[in-house]
Amino acid sequence: MTASAVLFDMDGVLVDSEDYWVELERERLLPEVVPDGNVDVREITGMNYREIYDYLEANYDVAVSREGFLKRFEETAQELYHERVSLLEGVHDLLAELEEENVARAVVSSSPHDWIDIVLERFDLEESFDRVISAEEIDGPGKPEPDIFEYAADQLGLAPEECVVVEDSAHGIEAAIRAGTICIAYDIDAHDGIDYSGADAVVTTPAALREAVLEQVEK
Repeated sequence: MTASAVLFDMDGVLVDSEDYWVELERERLLPEVVPDGNVDVREITGMNYREIYDYLEANYDVAVSREGFLKRFEETAQELYHERVSLLEGVHDLLAELEEENVARAVVSSSPHDWIDIVLERFDLEESFDRVISAEEIDGPGKPEPDIFEYAADQLGLAPEECVVVEDSAHGIEAAIRAGTICIAYDIDAHDGIDYSGADAVVTTPAALREAVLEQVEK
């Protein structure tokens, strides 16, 4: 079956923000929130930041309030997306090729719309996507549950199996697989020890990503 849409995660797929998030979470945010716990960053990567607090509160002794936690994340995000992140190589070209092929394109991210909007405006991507979907708009749990990708497919008028998902985190990959989409795992330097065995393809470079995506939409 030829795929009719490509659903892109944002962090680690469109921009190199995972490089910064992993460092900031490991070095600053997690030690402040769970000072007596040894939290592996992989436990929370790809999750909506509001759900991260629920997870930490359920599994560790947290030292800050929900309000304090959300404030820390929001302040970090504003600095990161406005000043630090860069657009990953090949993004504009790939999106243009998909548009030429009449393939629908969507951002599907655990980040809130405010953060996504910063990225889209800063890197001139506002007209590049048919839909922009945040976990905050779905009536259900975020990644690794499949709800967000099922919702995204429905918003595009497609079945999940007609959609290619490009994801980099373990939670995102699991969500894409559970939703029944075609999953392309983007193996980036920010992550290690991720199980990619369930993905339909694993890529490590922009050129390989382009090839894998176009292979699914041009059959």
